[in-house]
Amino acid sequence: MPSRRTLMHRAYQVAIAIKGLDGAIEFLAGLFIALVGSRQVYHFAIWATAPEIARHPESHAAHAIRHGAYNFAHHSHRFAIIYLLTHGLLKIGLVVNLFLENMWIFPASVVVLLGFIAFMTAKLVAHWSPWLFAFALFDTLTLALVLNEWRVRLAQRK
Repeated sequence: MPSRRTLMHRAYQVAIAIKGLDGAIEFLAGLFIALVGSRQVYHFAIWATAPEIARHPESHAAHAIRHGAYNFAHHSHRFAIIYLLTHGLLKIGLVVNLFLENMWIFPASVVVLLGFIAFMTAKLVAHWSPWLFAFALFDTLTLALVLNEWRVRLAQRK
């Protein structure tokens, strides 16, 4: 049976790997939108949801996707592109350095994760979203795992 320390380290590795994957997806999404444009994203959303709406005209999910894509295509999307690109790169950079076990990245990661959590909390106060709440909880769990890993690394150095 693995020790508690081993389980915590594995959970830490899984959490930061998920963060890295999320960062890569965000970066690629920002790059995709920058290259093809928001109107093409809207047309893709219409095409992708058409079969679902044909089968279930009252599908809340399909209508929400279309509504979001419409708003995205008809408003400035520069912020979204910049946000996705920078947020994605920031996550990728943190994850790479956490896997490389650079000690300086632990306090930097704590600050960045606290910033992510604060931003999501402010958004949740303004408008409740179960998805955003789940992401905030995951970031909180990741923060706890990073703090634990940092504590263990500091104890090993003594």
